[in-house]
Amino acid sequence: MNPKPLWRPDPARMHHSAMADFIIRANAERGAQVTDYDYPALYRWSLDDPAGFWSLLWDFFNIKAEAPPEQILAHPEAMPGARWFTGARLNFAENLLRFRDEQTALVFRNESGCRRRLSYAELYREVASVRAGLEASGVGTLDRVAAYLPNLPEAVIVMLATASLGAVYSSASPDFGASGVLDRFGQIEPKVLFASDGYLYNGKPRGTLGKLRQIAAALPSLERVVVVPYVDSAARFGDIRHAVHYDDFRRHTIQTIEFRPQAFDHPLYILYSSGTTGKPKCIVHGTGGVLLQHLKELGLHCDLHREDVLFYFTTCGWMMWNWLVSGLALGATLVLYDGSPLHPDAEALLRMADEEGITVFGTSAKYLAAIEKAGVTRNPKARLDSIRSILSTGSPLLPEQYDYVYRELKPQIQLASISGGTDIVSCFALGNPLLPVYRGELQCRGLGMAVKIFDSQGHSLVGKPGELVCTRPFPAMPIGFWNDPNGERYRSAYFGRFPNVWHHGDWSALTERGGLIIYGRSDAVLNPGGVRIGTAEIYRQVEKLPEIMESLAVGQAWRGDVRIVLFVRLADGIELTAELGNRIRREIRDNASPRHVPAKIIAVPDLPRTRSGKITEIAVRKIIHGQEIHNLEALANPEALEAFRNRPELAID
Repeated sequence: MNPKPLWRPDPARMHHSAMADFIIRANAERGAQVTDYDYPALYRWSLDDPAGFWSLLWDFFNIKAEAPPEQILAHPEAMPGARWFTGARLNFAENLLRFRDEQTALVFRNESGCRRRLSYAELYREVASVRAGLEASGVGTLDRVAAYLPNLPEAVIVMLATASLGAVYSSASPDFGASGVLDRFGQIEPKVLFASDGYLYNGKPRGTLGKLRQIAAALPSLERVVVVPYVDSAARFGDIRHAVHYDDFRRHTIQTIEFRPQAFDHPLYILYSSGTTGKPKCIVHGTGGVLLQHLKELGLHCDLHREDVLFYFTTCGWMMWNWLVSGLALGATLVLYDGSPLHPDAEALLRMADEEGITVFGTSAKYLAAIEKAGVTRNPKARLDSIRSILSTGSPLLPEQYDYVYRELKPQIQLASISGGTDIVSCFALGNPLLPVYRGELQCRGLGMAVKIFDSQGHSLVGKPGELVCTRPFPAMPIGFWNDPNGERYRSAYFGRFPNVWHHGDWSALTERGGLIIYGRSDAVLNPGGVRIGTAEIYRQVEKLPEIMESLAVGQAWRGDVRIVLFVRLADGIELTAELGNRIRREIRDNASPRHVPAKIIAVPDLPRTRSGKITEIAVRKIIHGQEIHNLEALANPEALEAFRNRPELAID
């Protein structure tokens, strides 16, 4: 029996969507022969004619370039090794700054009530001033500029100024410790570092100048440290090597930016893997690939237009910040936020959505779970009238969370779970304005992304879980890793499992409808009795119980096999009694399977998570097996691991 969709787009919305316009152009200009609103046919065409599809994207979004491409795709059989848009010369910042009028470009909000607004004209002038400061500091093509900033307008300004010069931008969130920052920036040797004096979280200003002193002293490549005052305007930093106040750095009055054109695959960003198993990998992303991929995802899959207001709750240390900022290329208004999403209460961001008229609201599955546990429902304090789409990523969005959104927040809304990662600074699966939303499913595979599910032998699966792979090249594949001249580490990371196929590391299933279900990371998949189980299958049952705030499941090697151990963070005032443990097991057995039932259930005060908020099963699995954690700085709360170490319950049957 076919399930009933939770939401369907109305005909007017479909008709006015950019995706519908794109189909018309594909038929008229590339002979695609796609009937109205037939996304599966459009998706097939995007794979069958990659040169036609990606070149149409270039034209559809009117990419600004000094020189057009000579060839769209060279060596399409090579993965990695394909070359895109050879001969093209463009500048990323120029494409994001094509609008220079009085429409609002950025709105900054924080948890203390601060609000700042920059128009597109003001943003252009600010970028021009910072660009002049960078040029005066000797920053040129391929030099690295790093940022250790909260999600402030200055982070966007610095990134655009860096890109305008053809330099390479990299950022980390200010909640990172000094050693975590050095693990990242120490590998790429930046010439200039921008940093704030602190950030806000849970109602408290948290200073960072002490950490900045350590960082600046340990980075010999630095020739300038630019301090952005934020939490303490009187903060002193004169003892920091090469330090200068942001206002002094940007004192130049420049009216026009000279955008330096670069090759399509010129390095734009350096992003970092989470680093939970060692030093983070420095992933280099290219100018044209990022621009085209983000325009496709924001402009077509999210249907973002000039009149839209886009928000994503993110820090500058997560790839969703890079994704969010690309909304400037479509002329939308971006809302930036610094602080806890739950301060002063669980409705804070929803009230902000009303106040700013946010139309596309981006968040995570963990945030939706947190506000559900807090009892948040739609009410006069947070009406959510302006929101037409909620986006969620970071971890699998459980079916019950779909129920919550449609039952308690807004029934007429597109809930789009999206999935990709830092590795591609974009998505493999997304929402779609032409398709319905089904409970627990990501709506579709992204255009131009040859996503399949493989079994262990490399055979395609439909309706069964397996490894998420991509079998054809796409422009947003990384250029490579920093300091990996022969590309050996890059090939090993993504192409070692299946030759000539990108192996992403997600345990997933492709539905008959063409949607995707993500069960979790493949390296966190449980394997009791040789049966592979995604951790999300357990979490969806456990976290339905009001007594359970969060859960984390790992496999423990035990007597020649693997047994499932479930750790739970309980609601305030709740104890893990035998009765509650039995209820948890019964819920899992009845709604998943007997194989999913944990052998052990253990209460812990907190669960370890990465800086981007993802719970890390890998670190816990290492701890319970007595293995060393190589990079605690990758965790936002490494102290949480102590509750998992040497647990007596794990030494007995």
